[in-house]
Amino acid sequence: MDRKTLLIGIGSFLFIVLVGVAVMFFAKPASFRGTTYDEPYPVAPEIELTRSDGNSFRLSEMRGDVVLIFFGYTSCPDVCPTTMAELKLALAELNAEDASQVKVLFVTVDPERDTPERVQEYINNFNPAFVGLSGKLDDLQKVWQDYGVYREVVQGTSAAGYIVDHTARVTLIDRQGNMRVSFGFATPVEDVVHDLKLILK
Repeated sequence: MDRKTLLIGIGSFLFIVLVGVAVMFFAKPASFRGTTYDEPYPVAPEIELTRSDGNSFRLSEMRGDVVLIFFGYTSCPDVCPTTMAELKLALAELNAEDASQVKVLFVTVDPERDTPERVQEYINNFNPAFVGLSGKLDDLQKVWQDYGVYREVVQGTSAAGYIVDHTARVTLIDRQGNMRVSFGFATPVEDVVHDLKLILK
């Protein structure tokens, strides 16, 4: 190999290395598709409610896992079952190891009808690993307020009785207990999966 050919080869190699370094340092990082919280990320308010077995639940005990929280009720005709079905699909799109690190919480906005047992029985239809929570009205009101959840009982004329208008968003909490992303109703499942994968990295 003559000197000219050698220099061309070295020059080409250096060019490739420089391009690779530039891509690493200047490429735009992947961004979330849900609605993000600004830094410093707000710490998720504590949730202290009751599980179906009567034991107390504390959100802070789930540090180390990624948590998805949804506020709904078991008599909901459309929004709640749709959201639970979509979260079931989202977790099914993850590999088994990642899915085991994501916890889904369903917190009732209808404690008059939703006992802890009823809530858990309801969400078992979607995924038995999901956690259903209820409790005393005073305790739930604090949680609703802490998470900015709108909730209003509306008297209906159907056999199902009253309905509950409520905020229909899923909140994603990272492993450190910080609120990072939220998803509005009918967010595409692939967007939820995309953001979960970013958080789980």
